Amino acid sequence: MPGDAVAAIEQAMVAMRRSWSRRSLQRRAAAAGSAGTAGAAAFQVLDAIESGGPLTVNGVAHALGIDQPRASRLVARAVEAGLVRRGADPDDGRRSILALTPRGARVLGEGHRARRAAVEAALAGWPDEDRETFARLLRAYVSGWERAVRGPA
Repeated sequence: MPGDAVAAIEQAMVAMRRSWSRRSLQRRAAAAGSAGTAGAAAFQVLDAIESGGPLTVNGVAHALGIDQPRASRLVARAVEAGLVRRGADPDDGRRSILALTPRGARVLGEGHRARRAAVEAALAGWPDEDRETFARLLRAYVSGWERAVRGPA
């Protein structure tokens, strides 16, 4: 039944959210990436900057779904750890644009490798065709999810 599939997907997504919210994978990725004392929270900042392009602290807050003061603290820790640098916004001198430092980019790359290794382990034994189908369907699901939570424009 379609309702059973929806319930199964919802339960699976809750299990994944719980796993991610425990930040075990982020901690592993941060450790693999030598994020140092900034840790998993800094890794989230690096991810946000990488996927969101040039961001401000407010952009990081929005990307992470947190308030601006918390984002400001996380960004400050990432800057102190040498993972992120602040630069002047060419359009508004009062704002700072955040960018990855070379070390931040290296840490992020190492973290991606650690996360991909975890995905690879979860897919162990899957035929290539199933992996490709799952990737296609998951991308479509995430796109639909983003539209659904944004609501009508």
